[in-house]
Amino acid sequence: MYKNNKFSSRQRGFSGQRSFRTKTFDPRHVIGNTHQLEEEVYEAKNTFADFAISQELKNNIARRGYSVPTPVQDQAIPKILEGNDVVGIANTGTGKTAAFLIPLLDMAIKNPRARILIITPTRELASQIDDELYQLTESLRIYSAVCIGGMSMGGQINALRRRPQFVMGTPGRLLDLARQRKINFFEFGAVVLDEVDRMLEMGFIRDIEDIIDCLPPKRQSLFFSATLPDSVVRTMRQFTNNPITISVKSHDMLTNVHQDVVKIQGHMKYRMLQDMLYKEEFKKVLVFGRTKRGAETLFRNLASDGFRVAAIHGNKNQNQRRKSLDLFKAGHVDILIATDVVARGIDVDDITHVINYELPETYENYLHRIGRTGRAGKKGIALTFVE
Repeated sequence: MYKNNKFSSRQRGFSGQRSFRTKTFDPRHVIGNTHQLEEEVYEAKNTFADFAISQELKNNIARRGYSVPTPVQDQAIPKILEGNDVVGIANTGTGKTAAFLIPLLDMAIKNPRARILIITPTRELASQIDDELYQLTESLRIYSAVCIGGMSMGGQINALRRRPQFVMGTPGRLLDLARQRKINFFEFGAVVLDEVDRMLEMGFIRDIEDIIDCLPPKRQSLFFSATLPDSVVRTMRQFTNNPITISVKSHDMLTNVHQDVVKIQGHMKYRMLQDMLYKEEFKKVLVFGRTKRGAETLFRNLASDGFRVAAIHGNKNQNQRRKSLDLFKAGHVDILIATDVVARGIDVDDITHVINYELPETYENYLHRIGRTGRAGKKGIALTFVE
């Protein structure tokens, strides 16, 4: 099914690279104006028990403590169950992963030969989706393979040989496996593109186009993005067929997160961060830097000063990144230093503070960063250092 000359005709080279940009987003003009963004409380039309899904899946959802769907789940799940292509426009933290996993899981339960492909921009997001899938598949004969860079390709090839119902991965690794004829995109009857705007920001547009070209014409296509600029619209039209659009641009997280700025004004920035982290209320803190080198330097400085800290950035291999996240989730470290590579890939409910040690590039990145706290109905604090 694969034409090797097609894949080789586009050298990916720099397709996953971005040129250096110095633009930043200063949140001062939006902090204090969040009342303009608040929405009316959404009343769900369904409970999870109402959905036309298998009883085994309903039982697993109930074990997780879920009863009332989030807005995107309430609206998307019935449409996906009906077999429609769906475009979901939703911020991080709105429950969109379960919005597509639950109906796709029902598909796999009812048809064990179903093949479902989920494409994500980052390794962390692919792993996070797999974690959520695992928690929803207790006692079900549902299997998955995660195909991402930074991990052994041999192990991923072995997992694919078992023909799992779910395959989730990043575009580059999926294409590498396709070139070796270890994965056949034509076999997948349902495909999810998740965080598409982030994929395009990271330069994956050609990779995505190559994958789309190899998908079967008859398929169910699910498309999720936080924003819908023109470049994303073009990809959406190429990927979907008469989709139903569901827009849940929820700003609820802005009401759950107290935002403030920390003015440096000539003071030593690192010392100010230290002073914060010594305070008792900074129990579980996610600190964002802007560059890999800067994040690693900050990590080393804090570690040498006695803080329990870990780091995730692009110079860490996948095992190191996963270990850092696991340590943070388990409470073995109190502070996680990260770049925007994980702004959309960390799902930890009890982060007390997000600190923007370096400014994000865009408003969307700012929202994704602060959306790591104030989750699951809890309150959080987001602080941004500005000069």
